[in-house]
Amino acid sequence: MTTPDGFGRGTGMSRPTAAVGEPAIGPGQPTAGMSRLSTAPAGLTGATAPTTGMSGGLPTQGMPPAPELCPLPAALAHAAGGARYWLPQQPVRTPAATPAVTQPVSPPPPPSPTSSGFDVEAVRRDFPQLHREVNGRPLVWLDNGATTLKPRQVTEAVAEHYSMGTSNVHRGAHSLAKQATQVYEEGREEAAKLLGTQDTGEIVFVRGTTEAVNLVAQTWGRANLGVGDEILVSAAEHHSNLVPWQLIAAERRARIRPIPLLPDGQLDQDAYRDLLGSRTRLVALTHASNVLGTVPPVAEMTALAHRYGAKVLVDGAQAVSHFPVDVTALDADFYAFSGHKIFAPTGIGVLFGKRELLETMPPWQGGGNMIDSVSFEETTYAPIPHRLEAGTGHIAGVAGLRAALKYLAGLDREAATAHEEQLTAYAMDALATVPGLQLIGNAPGKIGVLTFLLAGTDPIAVAGALDQQGIAVRAGHHCAQPALASYGLQSAVRASLAVYNTVQDVDALVAAVQGIQAQAR
Repeated sequence: MTTPDGFGRGTGMSRPTAAVGEPAIGPGQPTAGMSRLSTAPAGLTGATAPTTGMSGGLPTQGMPPAPELCPLPAALAHAAGGARYWLPQQPVRTPAATPAVTQPVSPPPPPSPTSSGFDVEAVRRDFPQLHREVNGRPLVWLDNGATTLKPRQVTEAVAEHYSMGTSNVHRGAHSLAKQATQVYEEGREEAAKLLGTQDTGEIVFVRGTTEAVNLVAQTWGRANLGVGDEILVSAAEHHSNLVPWQLIAAERRARIRPIPLLPDGQLDQDAYRDLLGSRTRLVALTHASNVLGTVPPVAEMTALAHRYGAKVLVDGAQAVSHFPVDVTALDADFYAFSGHKIFAPTGIGVLFGKRELLETMPPWQGGGNMIDSVSFEETTYAPIPHRLEAGTGHIAGVAGLRAALKYLAGLDREAATAHEEQLTAYAMDALATVPGLQLIGNAPGKIGVLTFLLAGTDPIAVAGALDQQGIAVRAGHHCAQPALASYGLQSAVRASLAVYNTVQDVDALVAAVQGIQAQAR
């Protein structure tokens, strides 16, 4: 078989072609766990999903079976022959195997504070919440995948709007309206700079990534999807980049087809090439997985999709705070992110769309701010982006977003990214020293998302025990049930890093997890 990318296909491996809900990646997969997978060159480790209840503390179920007895979950069976695609410029990390004995292993040496050239302590001084206590312990905030903390510059900007600058925007002739409108549109300019577009008309304010995806699905999707059309959605997606497509697919009688995962958490590029076809209308991709940390090769995947005439929507919620993004270089048709994951307030987000696409999209909601003229006979609409911004926007949220993006732009992004990469590598190696701890997701170049299970414990109980020591992590399905189901799991613990986290934060996590593991034995 040869496709428009010019590459032939190997033989001897079945291709997953099931739609969502069919056995390929559905949540009905077996919940048997994995230990070290001999088929995964990157050395992914997994664990049996705990199903026992709590009774007076951490549960004490047995250790997982020996590695050779742990089957590959059915959802990863397509990769049973080993890796067929790897990012050539990235080394494959192979963390140390979980020790057979329960003796603590010496942690790796921490990275040098000056190796990245990034002054993390100066950044930490800007985040007041990092200097409080929780349960009598200094707060260690490792729940950045859920939401990031806010620097004082952001809280001051929001307070300034409400205390001194309150006004609506775009409609008033008085001075405060003009000032508020200026701040609002400067927020749009900062978002355009962040994403690398010169056209502020391509920036639409929304409540967050969820609303952005729903907007595209209900406008572009309703106008362009029909019976038998296909939407490719990666198995690593947050529910926000899956459920809206399921809703519009059901309405338009289109079909969702999952892009499966490889054992280390990368997207299966061979399967992706085979899934693309003449019926593909849209590809929905995460730019960084919120549960695996995987950073897919979005530019390459977008180029392939465009050869079939398909559009690509990228969920950048987990990406924008970790590394620079350029939608022009990615050639993304749509790109979305949420303010609260990039140090800005909740309830504000951004949808980027190519101008030629936004101009063809009908309004999603009607009301003020999105019209040109209204009569009972005919209503005409404002140009983009205002056509897609009905009603009064989150003006204070945009003021906070403007401040957050200015703050981020004022950092040395190269040094900040290097700091996070070094901290992520250190954290993965340090966690690998904890007996019975098994990391999920080991893709090359991953962001600082550390999802794990601890043998003999329940993830919710682990998160609760960490909280008692002032360490904030997340436990559950992380709004990414298909990703966990691919590994036969229903729940896991997730620690997620941000630019203000330190080696000391990681050390506190590792020490606490070691204590929990000892208690569970």
